Amino acid sequence: MLTQRLLLSDRGGLAVLGLVLLAAILVPFCNLALPSSSPLYISNFTVALLGKFLCFALLALSVDLIWGYAGILSLGHGAFFTLGGYGMGMYLMRQIGDRGVYGHPELMDFMVVLNWESLPWYWQGFDMFWFAALMIMLVPGLLALLFGWLAFRSRVTGVYFAIITQALTFALMLAFFRNEMGFGGNNGLNDFKEILGFDLAARSTRAGLFVASALALALGYLACRYIVTSRMGRVLVAIRDAETRTRFSGYQVESYKLWLFVFSAVLAAIAGALYVPQVGIINPGEFSPLNSIEMVVWVAAGGRGTLYGAVVGAFAVNYAKTFFTTFSPETWLFILGALFVLVTLLLPRGIVGLLGRLQRKGDTP
Repeated sequence: MLTQRLLLSDRGGLAVLGLVLLAAILVPFCNLALPSSSPLYISNFTVALLGKFLCFALLALSVDLIWGYAGILSLGHGAFFTLGGYGMGMYLMRQIGDRGVYGHPELMDFMVVLNWESLPWYWQGFDMFWFAALMIMLVPGLLALLFGWLAFRSRVTGVYFAIITQALTFALMLAFFRNEMGFGGNNGLNDFKEILGFDLAARSTRAGLFVASALALALGYLACRYIVTSRMGRVLVAIRDAETRTRFSGYQVESYKLWLFVFSAVLAAIAGALYVPQVGIINPGEFSPLNSIEMVVWVAAGGRGTLYGAVVGAFAVNYAKTFFTTFSPETWLFILGALFVLVTLLLPRGIVGLLGRLQRKGDTP
């Protein structure tokens, strides 16, 4: 019964999950087991790039969950993604120990440069992975809980909610740029050495992070699918389509929206935590409101309100970004803007909607 509800009734999601799990097997195999001379060999760069795309897909999933099914347009999910990344970055920095440039056993290099005398209290405990993992979910979750409670109880919706979420991520960006915050200022956190005792530069570690990202995406998809196919999911769709009528029917609309917003923020934070060890850096630039707008473009391009469409959109748009920024970086923002306009006007149901329409035409005798 549960399998039927989660997967068998979701052919598109089943196909996407199958491809993700297949990649979790084939990509590490082609990277670790095959010689570099083989035509099937996958380079370390490609493994890291695909792992980054998996993290972006999980992030897009979190945006589609609230926007596609509850009608909550957030332009600030980059804040939760980046906070999760900083949580992982703090753990990785604590693993450096005395191997930094200045050889201090406890303070980070940027703290030594700024003449800090001791480790700040909010860095305590991040030398333990379990504590860092807890903070990665807890801090963004609490921020989403507080922010969402204030916004939803005031019945802030639509474009106004989008604007204040964008203001949130912009404010965090300005704060984290300040050196006295203790997060590396403009340079952020970098020069990571190891994770859980494994060398981050090792091919096997990179492959392991790729597999972890694929599994996180699969589990995140199943969790989201469980929510949207439940009774709660039907209430969320009712809130999206007729919030006032749903409230008058006796449902606590604010509670539903708040719970979903917090869950979505935690998913975004997990994506950020998996992203950082694969790219090797986290800095305040990740808070940029433009990044949060890009996430909405991923979902719109893939197919809002389908879940698997968000995954498809994240891969498609980021592949296009990688391609165009390699050959003509100055034109990418124009292409991104044009893509969003074209999708809105010509493909309101995104890539998966177009594929579904073509399939139906092919099935018609």
